[in-house]
Amino acid sequence: MVKAIVGANWGDEGKGKITDFLAKEADIVIRFQGGSNAGHTIVNDYGKFALHMLPSGVFYQHTTNIVGNGVALNIPFFIDEVNSLVSKGVPKPNLLVSDRAHIVMPYHVLFDAYEEERLGKRSYGSTKSGIAPVYADKYAKIGFQVCELFDEEHLREKLKNVCEIKNVMLKHLYHKPLLDPEMLYQTCIEYKDLIKPYICHLSAYLNQALKQGKSILLEGQLGSLKDTDHGIYPMVTSSSTLAGFGAIGAGIPPYMINQIITVVKAYSSAVGAGPFVSELFDDQATLLRENGGDGGEYGATTGRPRRVGWFDAVATRYGCMLQGTTEVALTVLDALGYLKEIPICVGYKINNEETQDFPNTVECYKAQPILKVMKGWNCNIKGIRVFEKLPQEAQDYVDEIERQINYPITIISNGPNRDDIIHRQPKI
Repeated sequence: MVKAIVGANWGDEGKGKITDFLAKEADIVIRFQGGSNAGHTIVNDYGKFALHMLPSGVFYQHTTNIVGNGVALNIPFFIDEVNSLVSKGVPKPNLLVSDRAHIVMPYHVLFDAYEEERLGKRSYGSTKSGIAPVYADKYAKIGFQVCELFDEEHLREKLKNVCEIKNVMLKHLYHKPLLDPEMLYQTCIEYKDLIKPYICHLSAYLNQALKQGKSILLEGQLGSLKDTDHGIYPMVTSSSTLAGFGAIGAGIPPYMINQIITVVKAYSSAVGAGPFVSELFDDQATLLRENGGDGGEYGATTGRPRRVGWFDAVATRYGCMLQGTTEVALTVLDALGYLKEIPICVGYKINNEETQDFPNTVECYKAQPILKVMKGWNCNIKGIRVFEKLPQEAQDYVDEIERQINYPITIISNGPNRDDIIHRQPKI
């Protein structure tokens, strides 16, 4: 069986915890896209962790964790993250890396920062991790796959050619120091030695695993609204965040993905620029940010405050549709316990017309939220693990979200710990 675990919205939905929870019954967990620019926060017996490059199954010794070919691989970051886990008492995980994954080169990180600097107030809110430049080079066919590190003659020649291209931009656009192909070559040799123990021919490995009936989890980064094609372009990430890309980013037939668990937050949050229709400001935003998540709504990678807002049924329904959702995992329900009333965004008003369809980015900037106010439970529900034991107001809130998005909610995360989970019988 192949399950995909993906996000419905802007990211930060809690996919890491859901993957960690489901990984106890999985043989293989694969990160299929994205890079070190976003984190998945996990709390378990070993402590609290923010994973970036590593799949969220790394805390189980029975699970093989794989960085797929669709990932932008920062090799030193990957190695440091493995060493950090081990230093905190986590047994060294079983890890593999696709030999076709594209490498984040040092100049990718530089170009990311230079472009944000050049754009100034028009910047995209990048984490400056080199993600857009590495994917741009991938599709311009001047990127470097892991396997290319092992042909030294080819590597030297390609680095020389790439540096010629990059140095034109560095000199005439960014006015920054030029690249030295020989220094980059030495860096690549260091990368080769670091990554060599983990390399695998991923598609062949997975083909064999599928024949053996192995259980596989595909783990996505960010969410539907950050997808390059279907999100709030251009304020998106530079890879596809959709479950359909899991087949490509891992190397399996698309028809093998038979369960798509879309993770949805009980309210809205986002990092970075772009339209955010249900966004809150001032004191309301501060309260939700401080009460949200585990320790507040701050980026797991950047530490910067996340934008927050009421639950957006329009955006979430759209995100679930794009993912091909078979079931929904609703997270951080407990964070809303301080509220006596909880609005839900059930529609948009654009140019004085109401709609429940998520618009393109241009129209999205014009949209105003249509709110339906629900009664809050106004108490601490953290750790309750039976749906019927929740306050009626909390049950009603979940039921209303399910009715609005029209996808079955089967899992509710109700606290930061691995087992703070409610299994729910859907009502649609």
